[in-house]
Amino acid sequence: MRYCSSDAFFCVQEINIGMTADVGTLQRLPKIIPEGIARELAYTGDRMPAQRAVEVGLVNQVFDDHAALVEGTLEIAARIATHSPLAIWGTKEAINYSRDHSVADSLRHIAGWQSGMFVGGDMAEEFVAKAEGRAARFDEIPPRPDDA
Repeated sequence: MRYCSSDAFFCVQEINIGMTADVGTLQRLPKIIPEGIARELAYTGDRMPAQRAVEVGLVNQVFDDHAALVEGTLEIAARIATHSPLAIWGTKEAINYSRDHSVADSLRHIAGWQSGMFVGGDMAEEFVAKAEGRAARFDEIPPRPDDA
């Protein structure tokens, strides 16, 4: 997810200094926006203003200024945080995996993920919380043993 303020711009600057972009821009950008637009940015080095960035799908939303950007993204983060941490993690994994794999491979991947995901009880908590008219309460995902 990408957000910006209205004064933001985006540019593949490397072409303007006589080099080919080499830190992943050329590999990632055509997967985010239409290839022709990515090529135009990469070949010209032109600045893409915030409004155009939202039009082509480079950013999700443009906020009026920095304060609105911070407020808006914190509100989005708060909405995300109301959901099961395990379900959010699984969703991130599934989207990231599917970016570089076929639909068939991605379906096999999510089937394996789901077979282990339901042991945590987060779905049951969502259903109970909705029935009781309250916000769901989830256990935190424990850190990896090497992160502790």
